[in-house]
Amino acid sequence: MKTQDIVQKLWNLCHVLRDDGITYLQYVTELTYLLFLKMAKETGTEDQLPKGYRWDDLAKKDGVELLDFYKLLLIHLGSAKGGASSRVQVIFANSGTTFRQPRNFRTVVEAIDGLDWYSAKSEGLGDLYEGLLEKNAEETKSGAGQYFTPRPLIESMVAVTKPQPGELVQDPAVGTGGFLINADRYIRANTDDYFKLSEKKQNFQRREAFYGMELVADVQRLALMNAMLHDIEGDILLGDTLGPSC
Repeated sequence: MKTQDIVQKLWNLCHVLRDDGITYLQYVTELTYLLFLKMAKETGTEDQLPKGYRWDDLAKKDGVELLDFYKLLLIHLGSAKGGASSRVQVIFANSGTTFRQPRNFRTVVEAIDGLDWYSAKSEGLGDLYEGLLEKNAEETKSGAGQYFTPRPLIESMVAVTKPQPGELVQDPAVGTGGFLINADRYIRANTDDYFKLSEKKQNFQRREAFYGMELVADVQRLALMNAMLHDIEGDILLGDTLGPSC
C-alpha cells in the first residue's frame, strides 16, 4: 500500500467524526497524539514513554474505559512527572481530546491499528505525516492553509537559499515545519545523507542546525511531530517572534 493510500484511509475517518463535532484541525491534532503512540511502537522507541501509557495499553481497552484512559494518558504524558522524554512532554503539553463518543474514538484507534505499517515504514513515516498535513491544508474549511506552505514553493525557497552543512537554519514562523524539513532534505541530498560529514557535524545537523518559532500551540505540536519523524531534533519553540524578548 502506498503512502497516499494510507493517508486517504486516515483522512476519510474525519467524515465519521463530524458527529462528535470535531473540526479538521482538531482531527489532525488528535491523530498526532495517536500516531505518536503507534509510531513509537512500530519503530521500537517506546522507551521514551512511561510504562502503562503506551499504544497497547490504550488499544486493549474499550467503551467508556477506553476514552477515559485516553484522557488520563494525555495528562500523564504532558506532565513533567510522567516519566516521558522532554520532546514527548512538549508535544503533549496541555493536551486534551475533543472526542465525546467512545464508539467514534474506537473507530479511529482500530483504523490506525489496522494500517499497513510495514509499507508505511518502508516509504517513510515522515512522508505519511506530511501527507496528512497537506490534506488538512487543502480542506478550505480547516483554515490550516495559513500554517502549511505549498511544498513546491518551499522547495523553490530552499533551492534559492542553498543551506549548507554547519549553518544554522531558522524559521521564525515555522508553521508545520516544512521549510526546516526541506532544508534538511537538501543538505542530506548533497552530503550522501550526512555520511560525508564528520560525526561531530552529523550530530550538529540532527540536533542543533534547525530551529524555529510558532505562535499557535496546536500547530507547534504538528511541527514537532513532523520534525521528529524526519529525524530533526532542533528546538521548535512556542512564542511570538515579533514580541518582546524575555
